[in-house]
Amino acid sequence: MWLLLVLAGLGLSAATAAPIPGNADHGQVLFETCRGCHAIDGYRNAYPNYPVPRVAGQQPDYIVDALKAYRAGKRNHPTMQAQAASLSDQDMADIAAYLAGHGHTQ
Repeated sequence: MWLLLVLAGLGLSAATAAPIPGNADHGQVLFETCRGCHAIDGYRNAYPNYPVPRVAGQQPDYIVDALKAYRAGKRNHPTMQAQAASLSDQDMADIAAYLAGHGHTQ
């Protein structure tokens, strides 16, 4: 019985782990690759054809979750999957910290 309680507690703590703190300065450097699409008003992706979202001012958790989903292949966009594949969890947190502090200026 004790073992079940310990295992249940470990599963709960892993599911509620605190997010990685991001370094906005490093995130700014990493975002330079993203700026060409995500910082242009009215920019449309060539294929598939749709408006590219501006990401400045987004909630950090949203940015990290989206990047992880691209990296895992759960979001289908070849360019974003390729970009996210090279990012560590810390890199994602850093980009999210940078974007969260920049409202709609990016």
